[in-house]
Amino acid sequence: QVQVVESGGGLVQAGGSLRLFCVASGRMFSIYDMGWYRQAPGKQRELVARITSGGSSNYPDSVKGRFTISRDNAKNTVYLQMNSLKPEDTAIYYCEADSPFLGPSWGQGTQVTVSS
Repeated sequence: QVQVVESGGGLVQAGGSLRLFCVASGRMFSIYDMGWYRQAPGKQRELVARITSGGSSNYPDSVKGRFTISRDNAKNTVYLQMNSLKPEDTAIYYCEADSPFLGPSWGQGTQVTVSS
């Protein structure tokens, strides 16, 4: 099992920025596909950003142009830079580490609250 720990959440005003961090355990981090998801109260968990082991990324239209995912394999870390935040971005943000050998592992989540 891969251990996944998120951090960086908090309270921010609309239009502001936050940077989330996700550290995943293991010597094979570089071959994991990594993803950020979020879940707002009463809603299903949804994809926010995903980056493959090769560095390709994809985003849903709701965050495209505002959020950027990146990774530092030397630090076993993936980042989510969130700009121009909106109240509807308020949710718990979860990091997923998808190992080709162990399957997906999830962190406990970090709360992001955007005030209007």
